[in-house]
Amino acid sequence: MYVDLPKKLYYGIGEVADAFDVNASLIRFWENEFDILKPKKNAKGNRKFTPEDIKNLELIYHLVKERGFTLEGAKTHLKEQKQEALDSFDIIRKLESIRAQLLKIKEQL
Repeated sequence: MYVDLPKKLYYGIGEVADAFDVNASLIRFWENEFDILKPKKNAKGNRKFTPEDIKNLELIYHLVKERGFTLEGAKTHLKEQKQEALDSFDIIRKLESIRAQLLKIKEQL
């Protein structure tokens, strides 16, 4: 899944949920389940996600929604083979972004 977010320092939970096409409650649930997600919270308790958090969310989304891992399986996979998973996911993400750009070019023709 290719996530197209503008370049910003922080993203609100609504923006993130819309980009991933999931409910905000799922993002909050994943925040509690996975230790690698640490969004900043302001005084009111609003979550602000950094680009690093977005990258981790993409990885979790890929494992759980696209590859069909259970939550426990995804946690175990991230703990045991995090670097290997990140490397393969980076390649997949780059290829998906290239595909999205090519589709945009095709529409413009």
